[in-house]
Amino acid sequence: MAEEKKVAAKAQPSKWQKFVEGVKHLPQTIAKPFKEMYYELKRVTWPTKRKLIVYSIIVLVFMLFMGIVIGLFDLGASALVKALGNIA
Repeated sequence: MAEEKKVAAKAQPSKWQKFVEGVKHLPQTIAKPFKEMYYELKRVTWPTKRKLIVYSIIVLVFMLFMGIVIGLFDLGASALVKALGNIA
């Protein structure tokens, strides 16, 4: 007869052991996202000063344009509500 070998099951760590392991690795766990962010920011291609100024002006002009468009829609809607209010 062949002898059957019993495989020892790994003991499950207790809640206390899990807590202690978590506390041991806490500094590494906190530092990991910051390290990843640092390395990712080193890979970023930053715009030149001139491009940054041009992009900022484009954004400001677009915001001004959209402000005018929304203002005109608001004036039209207000006039429409006033006209409907006078009818009733």
